[in-house]
Amino acid sequence: MLNYPIIDPVIFSIGPLQLRWYGLMYLLGFLAVYILGKRRCKYPWSPLRVAQIEDLVFYGALGAIIGGRIGYVFFYGYDYFLTDPMWLFRIWEGGMAFHGGFLGVIFSLYIYSKKIKKPFSSLCDFIVPLTPIGLGLGRLANFINGELFGRTTDVPWSMIFPSDPLSQQRHPSQLYQFFFEGVVLFVLLYSLSRQKRSPWFISSLFLIGYGVIRFFIEFYREPDSSLFFDWMTKGQFLSLPMILIGVLMLIYSFNKSKNRI
Repeated sequence: MLNYPIIDPVIFSIGPLQLRWYGLMYLLGFLAVYILGKRRCKYPWSPLRVAQIEDLVFYGALGAIIGGRIGYVFFYGYDYFLTDPMWLFRIWEGGMAFHGGFLGVIFSLYIYSKKIKKPFSSLCDFIVPLTPIGLGLGRLANFINGELFGRTTDVPWSMIFPSDPLSQQRHPSQLYQFFFEGVVLFVLLYSLSRQKRSPWFISSLFLIGYGVIRFFIEFYREPDSSLFFDWMTKGQFLSLPMILIGVLMLIYSFNKSKNRI
């Protein structure tokens, strides 16, 4: 068993203001998208100019934060929300859901694509390869906060998380997700997207890749109190539509590519 490295979730405080690792990871994720997005604008197939990256990041960040919070509240804490509706707005207390944030980003990108009169598919394929950076950093924040830990296990790298009321050895599933959702998915998508691809190809790979990774890592993550079919977690259930839509988009992308030949 490994010792869990206890790290204060608050980096520093200035009076009532606090900088938390969770917030810092979000900022670093948006900064990475901004920097790499400007580099991707240099590709001849880029749908955006360098000057438009700031607006793209703003729209995406707004969608991720609003969608992520709403998704968490309604997917994982609806009962608590009914007793305390103002909890929805207390983002600083933590609680963001990827699936909600993903829908929020999709909606904001759609609005932005209409604003600049560019194909929605081109904006999605442009930004999707950078998304795993934010996912990976978010999982690191989960690990530092000692939240969303894994199921009980006796593997040599298991840990006891201070926030675990049972104080049992558990999988550091946040690190599994950091590596596969963050590092592996980023390397794959970024490498493939350096060349021009048919519409929705990169986006479909993201949906399939994330959905499959999330579905299987959920077997190592502490499940929710309510399960589907007595074994499927909410994370797995919400990942199935992503995989299905991703497969359909991939078929559509291949058909578009064949029609161009």
